[in-house]
Amino acid sequence: MGFSETVEIRGHILDSGILARVLDDVLEYSSDYRIERLDVGRTHTDESYVKITVLNDDHEQLDRIVMRLQTHGANKIDPGQALLRPAPHDGVFPEDFYSTTNLDTRVRTDTTWLTVANPEMDCGIIIDGDSARTLPVSDVRAGELVVCGSGGIKVVPLPEPERGDPSEPSFEFMSSDVSSEKPQALLVRQVAERMREVKARGEKILWVGGPAIVHTGAAPALVALIEDGYVDVLFAGNALAAHDIESALYGTSLGVDLDKGHGVPHGHEHHIRAINRIRGCGSIADAVSEGVLRSGVMHALVNKGKRFVLVGSVRDDGPLPDVYTDVIDGQRAMRECLGGVGFAIMVATMLHSIATGNMLPASVPLVSVDINPATVTKLADRGSAQATGIITDIGLFCEQLATELVVGYKRD
Repeated sequence: MGFSETVEIRGHILDSGILARVLDDVLEYSSDYRIERLDVGRTHTDESYVKITVLNDDHEQLDRIVMRLQTHGANKIDPGQALLRPAPHDGVFPEDFYSTTNLDTRVRTDTTWLTVANPEMDCGIIIDGDSARTLPVSDVRAGELVVCGSGGIKVVPLPEPERGDPSEPSFEFMSSDVSSEKPQALLVRQVAERMREVKARGEKILWVGGPAIVHTGAAPALVALIEDGYVDVLFAGNALAAHDIESALYGTSLGVDLDKGHGVPHGHEHHIRAINRIRGCGSIADAVSEGVLRSGVMHALVNKGKRFVLVGSVRDDGPLPDVYTDVIDGQRAMRECLGGVGFAIMVATMLHSIATGNMLPASVPLVSVDINPATVTKLADRGSAQATGIITDIGLFCEQLATELVVGYKRD
């Protein structure tokens, strides 16, 4: 093959499966490889090292392969310097723009290595003087300098989790396949401990939630967590807020009495009547201040001064006045809330979880909780390698978590 690039990877690349994934990706892109050097660590704490030459007949295709391998922490032996091209139009990158990972990234311009701010996958890198930052394609402006190709780029792989006493159970991100047979109570205790550590460091906890939080009766537990300071930001859609407000106003969720577990007369109207009531107030915060909304998740967030971002979809009823109906505006609002986030927990929502995972740096650990294994695995499949999954009932999980974290918590 006519073109080649040599890359290297360090770390626990064998037992983590990284080397196998790198070689699979090379072959998937109709390329070939040659392992130039492989040093295998002798103990569990020793890192391994591999140097691989990747070959392809097409230079552009080879560039794309190198970009792909960087998602696994592979870097060129000689990265060279970054190639910069101006964006041709507003909202358009140059054709050969570098597509980012969510790993910490460095860019070399001239002889200077710049740290890229706000690591986020599926963006471009903008160079402005002596600074570099990621930017989604919708926000780029004509003439801004965009990093193109794979030259002058280094990514920093995630550090390996600490390896303690093998007899002690550990909470390692993506340490095994998602399974419903893991000890759930132990995982909940470990999640609670991570949340305490995040708060002790002064960082924020981000929750991403779906309407099942209300349907399964988990809302009171989430309210207790909000009031005790374990929810700093909430991302959701129209549905979670609408059904939470329906529950607060009518005692139902989708017309089902949450205490008795059966439908009530005219219950199917409750969610749209709840939405209409809030629209009449002007906003969720106004409904709280006017005394219309007196309980529930949204009430607790407003009372505690916590931020929430609600982004809608084409199937929404209403929607509530606080919902972003333009998804680009919604994405921007979500990004504005990510500063200082040290932990993310995603509960019973697939699309919002994937959207948030795409925005988060790989250095921010996240936990996905759902009764459906497919929801949990899709998050990791789409690039959020720092994710771990818990397969369990949402109501039970939130109850257990509140019991662990909130002193004296007991469901009425």
